Amino acid sequence: MTRTRYADIAAYLTKDGSEIRELMHPAVHGNRLQSLAEASVAPGRRTRLHRHALSEELYHVTSGSGLMTLGDTRFKVGAGDTVLIPPGTPHCIEAGGAEVLTILCCCSPPYAHEDTELLEAD
Repeated sequence: MTRTRYADIAAYLTKDGSEIRELMHPAVHGNRLQSLAEASVAPGRRTRLHRHALSEELYHVTSGSGLMTLGDTRFKVGAGDTVLIPPGTPHCIEAGGAEVLTILCCCSPPYAHEDTELLEAD
């Protein structure tokens, strides 16, 4: 399948606590080398600190604002910002303000629960 429709994609929670919609993933859609998902983080919430051994990620903020932790660095992000997350780099993101933080997440190789290592307790 080369096209998906947002309304047809059910959301689920990942290991890091964000709500995800897999917009394009090899396990479902037939693409091979990457995945694209939309993540939502509610105001005042944050994902759990985690890393991926294999996947390189790109986060592109489409709405809202927040605070990104990337390794030992923390910085503000907002709509229009894109962040590179190299494999093995601890990261999490916190939604600031009153608006949901919405992010497009591109992973290569594609996202896999097994490649997510949580670095803090629940």
